[in-house]
Amino acid sequence: MAKLGTKKKPAIVRVQTEERGAEIASICEKHGWHYIIGFEPDKPEDTSDIDRLLNPVTPKKIENKIGRNDPCPCGSGKKYKKCCGI
Repeated sequence: MAKLGTKKKPAIVRVQTEERGAEIASICEKHGWHYIIGFEPDKPEDTSDIDRLLNPVTPKKIENKIGRNDPCPCGSGKKYKKCCGI
């Protein structure tokens, strides 16, 4: 699957005014993204592709699991399995 903002999958944006279209175009050109802008004054603005490019989703980091024989994180000094891991 092609990455958003490339030639194979350009960002598609719908705006209501030419000024807003020029603003979106300058943002895309600044970042080197390919885009398609549609001017539809009677429909609501849709800039979701640009929002996704500007604020990419970062994968959640998985916290390290506590092993049964690791020291308990509560600070008791006991092994996890003998303390909080019951």
